[in-house]
Amino acid sequence: MRIVEQNGVIITITDPTDRIDSIEDALDFMASAMFRYDSGAIVFHSDCLHRDFFDLKTRFAGEVLQKFSNYNIRLAIVGDFRRYPGQALKDFIYECNQGQHIFWVDSIEDALNRLAPNTYPIDL
Repeated sequence: MRIVEQNGVIITITDPTDRIDSIEDALDFMASAMFRYDSGAIVFHSDCLHRDFFDLKTRFAGEVLQKFSNYNIRLAIVGDFRRYPGQALKDFIYECNQGQHIFWVDSIEDALNRLAPNTYPIDL
């Protein structure tokens, strides 16, 4: 686990060797980031995630991302998602990227910039 501060935001980044094979694993990682590092933003390498995460029929991704939303923790998932077939996942990624909490990006740099931009949108 690596900790980065960017634009006043503390971001926790998984190591490529970390494993997130269950909802409990994701919650443990989230709790560690929140309570040990006061981090409100996390980056998961796609290689850390169990393959079921990318098969939306398993509901694993939906359940994990719902937990992040419930706890108001921003998440970026970094990887090459073209290797996963299916229009449903592509549509899911597109919809997530339209929001402000969950991002699917292709580099750590993009993840950091999405999680801790120089300016934040103002909700009126």
